[in-house]
Parts: sequence; structure tokens; C-alpha cells
Amino acid sequence: MAFAAAAGRLRTARTLASVVAAALAVPLAVPPAALAAAPLTGRHIRDVQGAAHLSPLNGATVVNVPGVVTAVTGNGFWMQDPHPDRNDATSEGVFVFTRTRPSAVARDAVRVSGKVSEFRPGGASSAGLARTEIDATSTAVAGHGAALPAPVVLGPGGRRPPSAVVSARSGDVEKGGALDPKHSGLDFYESLEGMRVRIGDAVAVGPSSDGQVPVLPANGAGAGTRTGRGGILLRDGDANPERIVLDDALAPLPGMNVGDRLPGANDGVLDYSYGDFTLLLTSTPRRAGGGLPQEVARPQRPGELAVGTAGLAGLNPDSPPQRFRDLAGDIVQGLGSPDLVAVSGLQDNNGPRDDGTVATDQTVAQLITAISEAGGPAYDWRSVNPRDGADGGGKGGNSRIGFLFRTDRGLAFVDRPAPADPMAEDPPAGQPDPSVTAAKAVRRTGGTAGLSLSPGRIAPRDAAWSGARKPLAGEVTWRGRRIIVVADDWYPRSGDDQPVFGRFQPPSRPTEWRRDAQARVVAGFVRSVQAAGGKADVIVTGGLSDGGTSAPVRTLTTGTGLTDLPARLPAKERYTTVSGGNSEDLDHILLSRSLQKRKHEFDIVHRGSEFAARAGDHDPTVVRIDLSGK
Repeated sequence: MAFAAAAGRLRTARTLASVVAAALAVPLAVPPAALAAAPLTGRHIRDVQGAAHLSPLNGATVVNVPGVVTAVTGNGFWMQDPHPDRNDATSEGVFVFTRTRPSAVARDAVRVSGKVSEFRPGGASSAGLARTEIDATSTAVAGHGAALPAPVVLGPGGRRPPSAVVSARSGDVEKGGALDPKHSGLDFYESLEGMRVRIGDAVAVGPSSDGQVPVLPANGAGAGTRTGRGGILLRDGDANPERIVLDDALAPLPGMNVGDRLPGANDGVLDYSYGDFTLLLTSTPRRAGGGLPQEVARPQRPGELAVGTAGLAGLNPDSPPQRFRDLAGDIVQGLGSPDLVAVSGLQDNNGPRDDGTVATDQTVAQLITAISEAGGPAYDWRSVNPRDGADGGGKGGNSRIGFLFRTDRGLAFVDRPAPADPMAEDPPAGQPDPSVTAAKAVRRTGGTAGLSLSPGRIAPRDAAWSGARKPLAGEVTWRGRRIIVVADDWYPRSGDDQPVFGRFQPPSRPTEWRRDAQARVVAGFVRSVQAAGGKADVIVTGGLSDGGTSAPVRTLTTGTGLTDLPARLPAKERYTTVSGGNSEDLDHILLSRSLQKRKHEFDIVHRGSEFAARAGDHDPTVVRIDLSGK
């Protein structure tokens, strides 16, 4: 669930056109001709579902399958057998696709005839699981007001999913054998597909987003490693399958922050779409606020250099004024107005409008004004404009990395702009030539390392940065001490990555390979700085889009002497974002040996990732380095 594509998800209500587009041709347990020629009678829902990810009756026509309607949507309904068998591996519920609003209502006893099919949200090529359905040709209502089948209780006193293992098998799980719900989280939820499920005293482990909220049953009893503020940590080998995502497809959900609770019992039907098993509650639950506060960091002391990070998440002049105020509050109140802030996600002056604009002075001016109005100091700004459409992100937005800095405490930005290059081919109007915006390490007076350009981008022509934000290097001085700062915003996780709860196990992560290539480029640059000045002070910051134990972060630290500061925090504090309910550390500050030896404090300031109403979905970070004395 944590790595599901953010581009969108299929809602339960879907059109006939979407069904046709996503129709699947899947292996059948018996010859298709035999199934088509002989409609099957005397079958129950458990026969339709079977004990595997794909129905053994896929493609068959079934007649008069009995059940009780448990929930209704615009193009179908869920029904469940009130007389289950004793096999936990076979679901007793199924979705009946009627194309238009069904005439049956909840608590109707029905008999359904139609064709068994497997619908795969996202289409046949999707890495997500398929959902077993009956495409109804007729629905006979045998009675009204039937008792609803008892829901399966999740958590203590009921059925408990595995607490760590998502899948007990590798490869395409839909081609595997019988489900193993006791040892595989994937199989556990598949065995409940379409059934009524109850969660009691749920606690939110992620904020509400796009009509969903991830929770743990029973106030998290028996769950994995929790954060200090009520979330649950993503760990190597443990994607926390005990989480369940609530969805508002059938009933509105209240807005929730991490730690908010849903007291009492809440029932819904278990569904699957776009890489997630989701529980569609059939009535709106009552929310009990957890009172989670936004954190505030202490301000830097005399002699301390403070360097922070802030993700601005597509900020542009058309963003609501409140977003500017909230982001300014993150910098001023949250981070204590650091001397230098590496920011990412700042868009050009017209935001997503794609008209060739790349300048961002208007966006920056509004942000600096908001910081001042929030009680902060006067900040200045340095960056390098990207070529139009060349740095990834939303089309037309030209999202970039840059430095905000204050000059009232001893920090000065070393401006070393690119010289005119008479041999370079003229770039389009208003666009920088990447051949003269590449920063390289050089030896400066006294043997310390400096930059040929400041600010300058690192190896902007390297294939690792194709369609991605190029890292920005800047040279600053702190009371005469030269420091090289690198700001990053590496290639994000995307729909190219397979979902955790998908058919391919373990899931492929192609975007990680891209980030590993980017890590090699940045590591090479850091080594070149060290070669130019053996005791060079280097700070690497930003959104690396991977945790501290990942291959890209290891690549960055190997052979560079960089220390990843989040890795030194207690585990319960080590997260900057919450993805699908999993708290993880995707934003980093790393220090060279020369700075790591100085007394310093690092803080992840939790004020964005855990809240439904937020200016950005990543927490800002800050390090304060005591550079008083020699």
C-alpha cells in the first residue's frame, strides 16, 4: 500500500467502458469451451471465489448463486453467503456487477446468475491484483429484510493478519497455489475479498487523503513498531500488513490526523483497487480527536549554523494565500528560521500553465514576504532556472531546487555566476545552457575546496537526471568558514514501481535504480570536493525519496565519509513522511566528517506528514552545528 501510484485510483463505481478497457484473459482451471457450454448450478459464493487469487470458475456462467446483499453502489452490489463453510481460505463475499443501479437493496436475499470474471483495476497490464466478480445477467430477489451475515472481526478476538509478511511466495501470486492466510498478508485479505469486515476502536496511522485513511484495529494492539506520535514505522522486510485502509466510496469519512480514533465497532465490505485492499465502511464513523500537536524546533544559538530542508509541494503564485502562510510558519516557527534552507518543489511564475515560462521570482517574492509577515527575518534566494519541461514534475510547473538564506547572523552566499561562453550553442531564449551551469570543485586559497560556479548544478547532462530535478550546489561562508551545500530532490517513486499488495512478489522497484544512479553522481561530486580540499565542509540535503537503509542512500555514503543524520535518531522519530499509513524517512541531511565531528543536533520537525490539513506532505528537517571556536 505504501507504494501505490499517486496518480489516481479506481473508485468502486465504474463505467461499462472502463470494464471493457480492463477486461482480462486469465488462465482457467477447466477448458473455456466446457465452461461456456455448461452453465453451472448449485454453486455458492465460496465456489466462485475459490481458495486462490483467481477464481477456478473464471469465464464460467453460474446460475442462481445465493446470497444476502450487504452493500450497494451505482453499478452493482456486494453479497455474502449467510451459511459459510469452515475454510478461512475461501471468501464468502463477492461483488456483483450490474452496470446500472441495481434494484436489489441491502438485506435482500437474492439469487444471481451471470458470468464469473476477474476485473483488474488499471487494465490487463497492471501489476495490481484482480477482483473476482459476477457479471450479472439476472438477479432474483427471494426476500427482503434478511439478517446481514456476521462480519469478520479484525484484530484481537477475531482474525489477525500477519504482522510482517506481505507474501509468503515469490513470482506471480495469481499463478500460485492455495491461499495461506495465516502466513501471508496478501492471502489474508484476499480470503476476505467482498466480505463484511468489522474493525473496533481503530486508530489512524496516516492522515486522511483522497477519501482514504489508514488505520490499525484495536488501538494498534499487537501492531509493529510504532512511532512516538502514534504512527507505524516501515521497516526492512516489514511493510505492516496489519494496516487497513478505510475508503469513503460508500459513506463519508471524517478528516483524520495520525492518532485520531474511531471509537466502537465500524463495519464495511473489503474491496481491492489500484494496489490496495480497502475497507469500504457502510456508515460514517464517529471521530475522536487525538490532539496531535505540530512540533516546533528550538532556534539556533549564537555560534550555531542552522541548515534546514523544506518541501514546497508545487508552490506557485496561484497557490492559496494560506499555503504561503503555512509554509512560512514551517520555516519560521517550525524550524526556527534557519540560516540556510534548501527548498524543493517551487514552481515557476505561472505554475502548471505550460507557456515556456521558467522564471520564479514572483513565487519567491511571495514566499519571502509571507516569511517576513510570520515574524521571520529577511531571506534572500539563489537557484538556477531549469530548461522548460526538462526537470520533471508537473507539466508546465518547472519545479526546482533552491536556497533561501539569511545574512544577519554571519552567513554569506558566494556568488560565482556562469561566464559567457562564446563557443556554446545559444539555448532557447530565457534558458540556461547546461554546459555552463555545471558546478565543479576547485581548490581555493588555503587549500580549501570551492566551486567553479555558485550556485551551479551537478552534472546536469548526466543521463541520471533525465526528466528529473538536477541537484544544486552552492558555496557559502559562515563567519569566514567555507562550506559546500548540495540540495537534492531525487526521482520520486511512481506508478513504474509495483505495489506492495500486488500480484508480483517481491515487487519490482525500477525507480530505485534511477535514484541509485543519481546517488553515484552526487557521491562522485562529493569525492571531487574532498579531493580539492581534504577537510572540506560538505552538507548534502533534500528529498532522496528513499530510506536510510536503502541502496541509493548507502551508495551516497559509501566512500564519501558522509553521515546520514536521520539514521542516528531513535527509530520512533525516524520518519519524514507517511505513505499509505507507513511512516518512513525519505528526507535527509548528511554531513562530511569535518562537520560531523563538531557538536550538532538534528531534528525532524513533525508538522506536515501526519496531518490532513497541511501545506506539504513531508516534514521539514534542521541541523544546528556549533561552529564557535576553531
